[in-house]
Amino acid sequence: MAGFSGWLAQFTQVRAGIGDLARDAAADPDWPDGPDELETYADHLEAVGASEAALDVLTDAWTRYTAGS
Repeated sequence: MAGFSGWLAQFTQVRAGIGDLARDAAADPDWPDGPDELETYADHLEAVGASEAALDVLTDAWTRYTAGS
């Protein structure tokens, strides 16, 4: 697992929103493998009925991910 999904996986033990997202992604067999674009992951979360708060966490995580790239 590379890209954003691989980066996100390092946060599964964190007790915060990013950790919740990481655990949800790890448990989701349909979590996208790519393309490595925010829209890919946002579309998936919207398709599964994620809350606005979850989408906000995703956006914050994406910002952290791209800042480190």
